[in-house]
Amino acid sequence: MKVVCIGSGNVATHLAKAIHEAGFTVSQIVSRTEENAKKLALSVNAEWTTSPDDIEEADIYIYSVSDSALCEIIRLNPHKEGLHVHTAGSMSLSLFADIKERGGVLYPLQTFSKGKAVDFKDIPLFIEASNANDLNILRELASAISNKVYEASSAQRQQLHLAAVFACNFTNHLFAIAESILHEADIPFEVLRPLIQETIDKTATLSPREGQTGPAVRKDFNVMNKHLDKLTDHPRWQEIYRLLSESIIDNH
Repeated sequence: MKVVCIGSGNVATHLAKAIHEAGFTVSQIVSRTEENAKKLALSVNAEWTTSPDDIEEADIYIYSVSDSALCEIIRLNPHKEGLHVHTAGSMSLSLFADIKERGGVLYPLQTFSKGKAVDFKDIPLFIEASNANDLNILRELASAISNKVYEASSAQRQQLHLAAVFACNFTNHLFAIAESILHEADIPFEVLRPLIQETIDKTATLSPREGQTGPAVRKDFNVMNKHLDKLTDHPRWQEIYRLLSESIIDNH
């Protein structure tokens, strides 16, 4: 099975390496950034190009690019044959309609950074295709790189992506706010790591609702008002604190 990987960002880098390590042929890396294309191609023993006109013929084309660039690069790929697959959680399978004959989705539910290694075997992969045969092809590829492969419709995948933004992206932003608050008091962020880890570990035995703690769930308005006063110089953080506290109170 010959695979062309289009993109060289975080998702593309980890996915191309996982496919290569599983024994598939990654024949080419396509990226607008020459340096990134060369580096990723070298790591998976592939050719590279920065021009869509030079995309090689392949069995599968995997597009791991930003949502805003996805439709354009699909149209620019001169090959209509083969299975064309995107990795976006928020984009529908239907975007391939009238552009390519065969379409599919391979969505890894994980956060990726180039400098941080991940074990792809533990990453949930959600697949979808326009016909049963292509779904089987995607299942074969996905099962070779992960032990957690699921079928999901475009609507289900969009809900997954929305949930992941709350669980991961927003949570990480709250970590960044917490780090800044600690920095103002000359306290290292590392002191929060045991608390963060225990919060995550609890989700294995308790639902998030059951595991909720803190002043909002206790309706301790004296503490919350003190916190809000301390955030006077940071009105954006103050508003986030207020909104999240109200949401917790409403949920309990």
